[in-house]
Amino acid sequence: MMTLLWLLPLVWALLLALYARRLIALWLETVWRYPVLVIESDDWGAGALPQAAALDALRTLLNHHCDHTGRHPVMTLGIVLAIADTEAIRAAAGREYLRIALDDARLAPVLAALRAGIVEGVFSPQLHGMEHYWPAAVMAATQTDKRVAAWLAGDALPHTEDLPSRLQSRWTDATVLPSRPLSIPEINEAAAAETGAFQRIFGMTAQVAVPTTFVWNDAVERAWSAHGVRCIITPGTRHEYLDAQGRPAGDGRRILNGERGQGNVLYVVRDQYFEPALGHRAEQGLVALARQTNCARPTLLETHRFNFLGESANAALRELDNLLGKACAAYPALRFLSTQEIAEAMARKDTELTETRLHPRLRAWLARIHALPRFAKLARLTGLVLPLRLLGKWAA
Repeated sequence: MMTLLWLLPLVWALLLALYARRLIALWLETVWRYPVLVIESDDWGAGALPQAAALDALRTLLNHHCDHTGRHPVMTLGIVLAIADTEAIRAAAGREYLRIALDDARLAPVLAALRAGIVEGVFSPQLHGMEHYWPAAVMAATQTDKRVAAWLAGDALPHTEDLPSRLQSRWTDATVLPSRPLSIPEINEAAAAETGAFQRIFGMTAQVAVPTTFVWNDAVERAWSAHGVRCIITPGTRHEYLDAQGRPAGDGRRILNGERGQGNVLYVVRDQYFEPALGHRAEQGLVALARQTNCARPTLLETHRFNFLGESANAALRELDNLLGKACAAYPALRFLSTQEIAEAMARKDTELTETRLHPRLRAWLARIHALPRFAKLARLTGLVLPLRLLGKWAA
């Protein structure tokens, strides 16, 4: 028995050494003083005109809520800047790809709704891509995939959600699977074009980018950074291509808030989800907020425009309204920020929003390491959980 007790410190030391890199990274990750909530919504912009009414409804809803500082909730919008001009492509007999940009007169109601929310401070535009696909891959797929051919032969302002999922990735050529990497010149040209379009349309530099389907690589990061992008939204990992089954694959390294990529871009993690059309309710959003707040992390809730269009729209608005009301009631110190503001606060180590004191940082670190599934299980099996609990009591 005594031998086993003497062995425990050695076992604990080995376990800590095994996870040392991850544990150190979790300690270095920014610790937030307050609960922070952002609604991150993708796929808005160039496309169907009913978006305008949906955006107006969201703007009205967001203006009904505010945090204790008087700030309204911010919905960041992943903006798609162009869509296929299906009529022009058909007129050209499918020989070339032609697009409708977001500032085209045909999309004036959508752009007006976006700009109204930006002026009021409840919308924050983020770069999602020129298109939500790689145009050459879509054009090539029309020759072999009837669904893609029908998509280009259909609505004048089609829904990108109706494309096969493999083709909704922008930064890889999914004409065949596994997908093939784009060339550096192609990436550089596309990044320059979409950041230029964002600047032209919104009168500001795209500082935050959200890779479509979260598939991107170092070359994309460098190209975006060269044109002013300072922050990339990630799901806590990165994928670089689609495998033979069309699933995101490659790289897969773990990413934490505040870590840096190519061109010194800063990563912000968005790994919580709120999709009312898929059955998510306000209570699930509140659980995500509690989980993130316990770890002293900002809560970025991912949602998509399809929730707020069509038959699901009214129910989605009710759930979002319910979520925001309950969040404010449950967390009196709740702060509504944009993701760009979160990134800027981490970059400059803003001591008004982020924590520098030992005890709060230690409490956050303990919560984070207990959220590591394998480490938490091994800590229980080896008894390491006991000294960690004592450490937590000291930090309380």
